[in-house]
Amino acid sequence: SFSSDEVIRKRLLIDGDGAGDDRRINLLVKSFIKWCNSGSQEEGYSQYQRMLSTLSQCEFSMGKTLLVYDMNLREMENYEKIYKDIENSIAAAHEKISECKKQILQAKRIRKNRQEYDALAKVIQHHPDRHETLKQLEALGKELQNLFHIKENVEDKLELRRKQFHVLLSTIHELQQTLENDEKLSEAEESQETQMEAEAKQ
Repeated sequence: SFSSDEVIRKRLLIDGDGAGDDRRINLLVKSFIKWCNSGSQEEGYSQYQRMLSTLSQCEFSMGKTLLVYDMNLREMENYEKIYKDIENSIAAAHEKISECKKQILQAKRIRKNRQEYDALAKVIQHHPDRHETLKQLEALGKELQNLFHIKENVEDKLELRRKQFHVLLSTIHELQQTLENDEKLSEAEESQETQMEAEAKQ
């Protein structure tokens, strides 16, 4: 034997949404059997009215069920549309995120390049400009040329002094040779005079 809870649960499962369609059908079948077995015309008419009432209730329930079914279909279509809209929104959001990531990377590159440009600008600012550098190079060139002329003059003077020193050395050497010759000549003359004096004494 089934318990009352099990009977109710079974009826709800058979009935679907619990609108009482199975009860109405059972009532209609019972009314039809009573109508077939009715003895008097009045009783048959009463059963006939009950069958019509039950049929009306069944038709109403069926119409209601169809309306609910149509409504569910429309809701399903609406949900599918909403789901597609959500999917499109998600896809658009992913594209937006991807685009934002690209913009962030580009902004980082621009910022890095700007920092490098600023660093180069600071380095350049610590160095003279091209015009000033050319002026300095020109002045250094003139100074170098002047030093070159000074070097040539010094070399010419050194060469002159070397020649003069050579002449001086040659003159000194000749003078020394002359002095040596004069000394030898003087010694020879003195020796000759000494010899002559010695001979005269004899």
